[in-house]
Amino acid sequence: MRAGVSIDVVLFACHERRLRILVESSGSQRVSLPWGPLSPSETLDGAAARITRRSAGAAPDWMEQVGAFTEGTTHPSGATLSVGYVGVRPWIDGLSWQDANTLSNLIDRQRQIVKTGLAAIRARLEQQPIAFAMLPRDFTLSELQATYETILARRLHKASFRRALQAAFLVEPTGQQRGEGRGRPAQLFRFAPRRRKTARRGVRLDQL
Repeated sequence: MRAGVSIDVVLFACHERRLRILVESSGSQRVSLPWGPLSPSETLDGAAARITRRSAGAAPDWMEQVGAFTEGTTHPSGATLSVGYVGVRPWIDGLSWQDANTLSNLIDRQRQIVKTGLAAIRARLEQQPIAFAMLPRDFTLSELQATYETILARRLHKASFRRALQAAFLVEPTGQQRGEGRGRPAQLFRFAPRRRKTARRGVRLDQL
């Protein structure tokens, strides 16, 4: 491990209107975030991508570094410094997930990485396609709104959300439908942002 550095990744997914994080067994009835050493020839981003591929089967569509952490209890690897990354992906059955609000079984340092990662997601939600990266390729507008609500931990007005979504030019209909309960089938959409002069790639939250 290079100079006692670990790469720790908090990977978020939405499931049943709850935010979940991917965890791994750490022994002694504890779990940990996916982590790994930084190899001598590896970049920080490359190490984070490798760790998420190992733990989740693929690197997420959106991931970024959220800082360096030294506080808290000793890291499982003995690293004195951990570089934290946050990523998002659609829910996958069969992996080890836990509620993002239940962090008592993580060491202090990794709890701080989770909290910092969630703050980063919320701060970048308007500029990055974070919510769309947590959905399957085709989704309903209700599923998209539920994803925004889960990330923000608050309800959004349906009509206001759809007006803001329409103004953002981020989705297009697929021409397919899916049944949702007893009502008529819901139209399916996909992420298809119209090219714009600005880099904004999210629904404007100040309109909701």
